Amino acid sequence: MFGWLGWKKGLPLWWSYRLNRDLKSDVEDIFEGIAETRKQILIDWTTDYWRHLDRLLDQMASLGGAEALEGGAGKDALDRLFGQAYARGSDFTELFLLDADGTVVHSTHVPHKGKSYGEDSPLSPGLRYARNGGRDARKCLFGPYPDPLTLQIGARSSPFHDKMTLLFINPVMAEGGRLAGYLCGRVPNDVIGDLIQRESGHVYPDSGDNYLFMAKPELNVHIPPGTALSRSRFEDRTFTHGENLKDGVTTDWGVVSVKEHTELELMFTDPATGELHPGVANTIRNGSNLFVEFPGYSDYRHIPVIGKGVTFRLPHCPDLWGMMCEGDLEEVYRIRSISFRQTRPQLAALGIGSAAAAALIFLAARSFSPVYAALSAFALQLAYGLAAAVLLRKRSRERIVKPLRKINRFIRINAEGRGDLTQRINIGEFDQDEIRELAKWINNMIDSLEGIMLKVKLAAADVTTSQKQLNDSTATTAESTERVGERINDMIRGIRRQLKDIDVAKDVADEMRQTLLALEEKAAEQIAVARSEVMRIGDKMSQIFARVAQTNETIRIFMNTAGEIRSVLHAIEEISNQTNLLALNASIEAARVGEQGKGFAVVASEIRKLADMTRQSTEEVHEIIEKIYVHAQQASASMEEGTKVVTEGTELVAVASETLGNAKGDDSLKTQVVDEVVELMEKIAEVSMENRAASTEVEAKVQELLNDIVAVRHTSHTVEAITSNLQQLVGQFKLTETRKR
Repeated sequence: MFGWLGWKKGLPLWWSYRLNRDLKSDVEDIFEGIAETRKQILIDWTTDYWRHLDRLLDQMASLGGAEALEGGAGKDALDRLFGQAYARGSDFTELFLLDADGTVVHSTHVPHKGKSYGEDSPLSPGLRYARNGGRDARKCLFGPYPDPLTLQIGARSSPFHDKMTLLFINPVMAEGGRLAGYLCGRVPNDVIGDLIQRESGHVYPDSGDNYLFMAKPELNVHIPPGTALSRSRFEDRTFTHGENLKDGVTTDWGVVSVKEHTELELMFTDPATGELHPGVANTIRNGSNLFVEFPGYSDYRHIPVIGKGVTFRLPHCPDLWGMMCEGDLEEVYRIRSISFRQTRPQLAALGIGSAAAAALIFLAARSFSPVYAALSAFALQLAYGLAAAVLLRKRSRERIVKPLRKINRFIRINAEGRGDLTQRINIGEFDQDEIRELAKWINNMIDSLEGIMLKVKLAAADVTTSQKQLNDSTATTAESTERVGERINDMIRGIRRQLKDIDVAKDVADEMRQTLLALEEKAAEQIAVARSEVMRIGDKMSQIFARVAQTNETIRIFMNTAGEIRSVLHAIEEISNQTNLLALNASIEAARVGEQGKGFAVVASEIRKLADMTRQSTEEVHEIIEKIYVHAQQASASMEEGTKVVTEGTELVAVASETLGNAKGDDSLKTQVVDEVVELMEKIAEVSMENRAASTEVEAKVQELLNDIVAVRHTSHTVEAITSNLQQLVGQFKLTETRKR
C-alpha cells in the first residue's frame, strides 16, 4: 500500500492525501498551469532576445551591413547601435561581432575585442551549426556551456551568477549570400533559472522547484539526457528550507552535491537505484508527464515528489529540453481545511458538555424533583451553548477573521492604486488551511503583477527612447522630404522650361521644313539647267579629248620624222667626212703629180670646201633638229598631261552630272530628316508632358508625405504624453528595482 516509502513514512502522507483527495484536480491544474506558464515564459523571452539581435542587425544594414565586419562602418555609429541594443536587452551582458574567421571585431566588452575562436574553442559547435556547412546560414541558441569570460564580465540582471553561458548567434550575410560573420549576444545561464523560479512567487515555498534538463541532445551531444541545464533553487545557500546542494543533500545512499553549479554537474537520478528518477525518465520518454497522486515518485533526494514534466525546444535551439515543475507530496497535501479545524474543537467540547450534562441530570434526578432536574439540564445546556458560542467566536476571530483582515488590508493597499508591490504576505502567520492557500496565491498574483509592472515600466522607458528617436528621425525625414519637394519643384520648373524650348524647336523645325520645300523646288530647276550645262561641257570635253589625242598623235609622227631626219643627217655627215677625206687624198695625189695635177688639186680643194660647208650645214641642221626633237618631246609630255587632265575633267563632269542627278534625292532626304526631327520633338514633348504629370503627382505625394510626417510628429508627441502618463501610473507602485523579471 505504501510502496517504496514504507508504512512509517507512508502512513502520515497517505492520511494527508486522503484528507485532501478532493483537491487532486486542483493540484493537477496548478502543476499544469505552472509548467505551461514557465515554458511560455522561456519561449517568449527567447523570442524577444532574438528580436533585439534582429533589430540590431537591421540597424547595422544601414551602416553597410557586412561592411561593419570589414571596417566599413564607423566605430562611433557601431558603439551607439550596440549601446542601444544593450540597454534594451537587460539580460545581455555582452554583444559582440565575429568575422567569418571567428575573430571578435567589435564588442560592448572592449577587452574581448581581437580574441579569436578556432575549431577547438567552446563556441565552435555553435558557430559550426550556424554556418550550416556552407549552405544557408541559420541562427543558433548555443549552450549552456562554461565560459570564464561570463564570470569575468559579471552579473547584470540575475542575483546569482557563475560562468555558465547561453549564446545567441545570428549570422551576418553579405551580398551574394556570402557569410560575413556572426552577431552574438551573451546571457548568463542563471537568467533562465530566474525566469522559471520566481522565488517570491513559489506556490510551494518549502519544496517547489522548477528546473531544466537535457531531454534529447542534437547539438550538445556530449550532454547526456537527464543532465541539469538550469540552476536549482536548492543550490543556493540562502534557501533556508532544508539542505542545499552546495553543502550537500544527505540521503541513505550518500550525499548529493555540486562543486560549482547545478548545470551539467547534476544528473537527476534516484540515489536508491542510480537510474533517472521516474518524473524525468517518463517526461523524456513521453514528452509530458503529470503525476500528483500518492505515493508520488522519488527524486534525486529520494523524497516523494509530485508534479508536471514537459519537453520543448526554444527558438533556434536544436536541442530538446525538458522542464520539471515539482513539489514535495507532504507540502502539497499538508492542508487542513478550516471546516476540519473548526469542527475538531467543537466535537471535543460537545463530548465534554454531553458528559457533564448527563452527570448533572443524573444527580438532579436522584436529589430533586423532575422540574428541578429539567431546569438544571436547561441551565447547563444554556451555559454550554453560551460557552460554545463564545469559544467559537473567539476561535473564529483568531483563526479566520484576523487572517482574513490581514489579507484584506494587504489587498486594499494595492487595490487603491498606490500599493507597495515589493511586499508579500507572510504565510507563516497563517494556519495550514484555505486562508494560507489564499495568501500563497495572492503572493503569486502580486509577484506576477510586479513582474508585469516592471515589464511595463521597462517597455515605457523603451517606448520613450524609441519615441525620441522617432521624433529625431521624423524631423530629419521632414527636412529631407522638404528638400526633395524643393528639388521636385525645381525639376517641374525645368520641365516646363524644357517644354517651352521643345515647342519653339518644333516650330523652328516646321519653318525649316517649309523653307527646305521652297528651296528644294528652286534648286530642282537650277539643278536641271546645271545638269544640261554639265552634260554639254562633258561633250566638249570629249571633243577636246579627241583633238588632244589627234595632236598628240601628230606630235609623235613629227618626232618620228625628226628622228628620220637625224638619221639622214648622220648619213650626210658620213658622206661629207668621206668627201673631205677623198678631197684631201686628191690634193695629196695632185701635189705628188706636180704640174699636171694642179687642175685636179683645184677641184679637190673646192670639194674640200664644199665638204666643210656641208659638214657645217649638217651640224647646224642637226642642232636645229635636236632642238625640235626636245621641244617635240616636251610638247608630247604636255599633251599627255593634257590628256590626263581632260580625262579627269571628263570624270569630274560625269560625277558632277551624277551628283546633280542625286541632288534632288538628297533634298528629299533632308526633308525626311527634318520630318523625323519634328516627329521626335513631338514625342519628346509627349514624354515631357508625361514627366510633368508624373512630377506633379510626385509633388502631391511628397506634400501628402509631409502632411503625414506632421501627423506622425503630432502622434509621436501624443505617444510621448501617453508614455509619460503610463510611467507616472507605474511610478505610483513601489517596485523591486533589482528584480528584472
